[in-house]
Amino acid sequence: MRIHLQKFSLWLIVVVAFAAMFACKVGAAEARSRLTAVPLTDVKLTDRFWAPRIEINRAVTVPHCLQQCEITGRIPNFAVAAGLVKGKFEGIYFNDSDVYKVMEGTAHALALHPDRELDARLDELIAKIAAAQQEDGYLNTYYTLVEPDKRWTNLHDRHELYCAGHLFEAAVAHYRATGKRSLLDVATRFADHIAGIFGEGRRVGVPGHEEIELGLVKLFEATGKRRYFDLAKFFIDKRGYSNRQYSQDHIPVREQSEIVGHAVRAMYLYCGAADVAARTGDKALIGAMDRIWRDVAQRKMYITGGIGPSAHNEGFTVPYDLPNDSAYAETCAAIGLALWNQRLVLLHGDAKYADILERALYNGVLSGVSLDGSKFFYVNPLASRGQHRRRAWYGCACCPTNVVRIIPQVGSYLYAASPDGVWVNLYAASRAKVALDGRQLELLQETDYPWSGAVKLTVNPARSMVFDVNLRIPGWCKGATAKLNGQAIDATPGENGYVRINRQWRRGDTVLLDLPMPIMRIAANPKVAADVGRVALQRGPIVYCLEAIDNGGSVRDIALPREAKLEAGFGPELLGGVTVLRGKALRRKPVEWSDLLYQSLPSDEEISIVAVPYYAWNNREPGEMVVWLPESPSLAECKLLPTIASEGKPAASHVRGGLRAINDGLSPTSSDDHSIPRFTWWDHKGTSEWVSLTFKEPHRISCVEVYWFDDTGRGGCRVPKSWEVQWQDGQAWRPVSGPSRYGTAKNTFNWVSFDRVETQSIRVVVQLQEGMSSGILEWRLPK
Repeated sequence: MRIHLQKFSLWLIVVVAFAAMFACKVGAAEARSRLTAVPLTDVKLTDRFWAPRIEINRAVTVPHCLQQCEITGRIPNFAVAAGLVKGKFEGIYFNDSDVYKVMEGTAHALALHPDRELDARLDELIAKIAAAQQEDGYLNTYYTLVEPDKRWTNLHDRHELYCAGHLFEAAVAHYRATGKRSLLDVATRFADHIAGIFGEGRRVGVPGHEEIELGLVKLFEATGKRRYFDLAKFFIDKRGYSNRQYSQDHIPVREQSEIVGHAVRAMYLYCGAADVAARTGDKALIGAMDRIWRDVAQRKMYITGGIGPSAHNEGFTVPYDLPNDSAYAETCAAIGLALWNQRLVLLHGDAKYADILERALYNGVLSGVSLDGSKFFYVNPLASRGQHRRRAWYGCACCPTNVVRIIPQVGSYLYAASPDGVWVNLYAASRAKVALDGRQLELLQETDYPWSGAVKLTVNPARSMVFDVNLRIPGWCKGATAKLNGQAIDATPGENGYVRINRQWRRGDTVLLDLPMPIMRIAANPKVAADVGRVALQRGPIVYCLEAIDNGGSVRDIALPREAKLEAGFGPELLGGVTVLRGKALRRKPVEWSDLLYQSLPSDEEISIVAVPYYAWNNREPGEMVVWLPESPSLAECKLLPTIASEGKPAASHVRGGLRAINDGLSPTSSDDHSIPRFTWWDHKGTSEWVSLTFKEPHRISCVEVYWFDDTGRGGCRVPKSWEVQWQDGQAWRPVSGPSRYGTAKNTFNWVSFDRVETQSIRVVVQLQEGMSSGILEWRLPK
């Protein structure tokens, strides 16, 4: 009887197991082991969002960056170091890294779009780099040409190891894209040289700017040489013993709980640490990553995915310090945040990391490059008075050269595989080939994401097989629904934010996923002082802003009441095709206070507003921009009533700051007001200077009001020694007649009346104090 029961039990187990193979299981996806990203070359983007940007990157940004590296001396430095041409080192000591990053971006572009001309250009550049490498494998044009006897003497400041890391990344990308070992051989020679100097039993030292750690891990994966991985781990293990918080070298990495210091350095360090942890299972290192991630995501990240609010250290300050106008939020830091969170997605299989990756990519990263791919932001504020412009290049060009390498990699962030199945981490129309347990399958994703949350996923295994399909439900999404082959299934995500569908998959099986995208009014934690009483607008993964060009020339005087209705609509001709938000809001009317203590206020004006994606701002004409909108008009900016000066076009003998500041209608709170734009003659000192206003038509003027800029205690600007008003009479400038007292009082408008003149141009002429400059916060011409 016992034997029969045992046979029955065995039979029952087999039946249950067999049934389980063919059943469809829907539930929480669990990360049973580390995920593996589907390679870049196995994903083809077919969407109208990322695919065009990747092509612009290839056709515009790559050649633009190569040209800039050539004309600024970055590429010629290698020829000079190789002795191929005569010359001297040009630029900053870490300029080699810019060349390597552009080469990495070029390699990724080649992997996606073979191009003989571009391939040949890389070969030519690699030949120069190889020629510049020293006999012992060392490679750094700054030290070779400027300080050849001081190699490895200033690890904290001179970025030797940082440059090496970017070389290693470029070499691996080039090898994978082309199969050529030319740059990889250069990289391994240099890596062997470094490994002969640093490591266990040899010299102990860590880079001031992290990057080599993740570069060494990539080099290990490409070559299989364990010494490279061990060296990456060594640099992480030995970090934390110099009390340098700026470079995260103040506490051993495994003991760190709070993100501090330079934002980009921190991101590169934690990318390297995540790489090491993923391959060792180091629980202490993983625990540190988790603690630091919570500090970033819950206390120190902008809604755009930007990080590092301070220009002073290009990095972090205290929790909840997230100012908008002065936000630094370096493009490189947002890129680093994306790279780190991509690694954490693969390490943990948790959607919260993909949420941050997505937020950074669609907002803080993309804002760093113009729509045409030729201009770049270094800093990414969340509010501007119109002074911010993307530029074609920078002396420190880390951001343009970082953009050029991350854009073509986006496809590799969409999908991942584990022994149990496939993971869809980001949504974009695409076709992917996935290797699963030695067998191939195809994923076809159809969607108009990020403008629509409707996603159709077709699963095409080479033959019928059982596995999981894990679909991320974004953290911003509420009420997702799904259908499998037309039948509704439960789309409730598990604790890790994914829906797991386990079944016997057959060719042509489809999942329809709907991710509702209502317009969301986002509030910040009340501890974020800059955003108290304000809301930001978000739809799907896209954060929105208001630009002056769409909203009557100004946006800082606009409030969005809580009851205001907003609608979304696609504008195919606007900013390359974007969904915009439209609705009603209130504009605070200007008020003239003069010497009044009390007065009744005019009613606010109801207006129509247009919000555009934050990433696309500053692609038309310059002007004000805000992300966070006050809900009450009392928090909106109150401008001064317009005067004749408001119509004038300013000019000056010398300009520092914005000329538009002198007649922008903003009321200073003091002569040292740094919260509003200012015009100065800095750095002219003790000289005679002027600033003028010119009008389209003649105006009758008999009064001038000037609010002087004076930053005593913090800078070199003071009220002028003396000044006068002049008017243009034909081709001549004449002093006005009968002026009252020319005042130089601080913290108030200095008012002077004179005999009326009729003119198209008027100017203020100043004599600066000895050794000092001066400036103007506001200039008014009362009617």
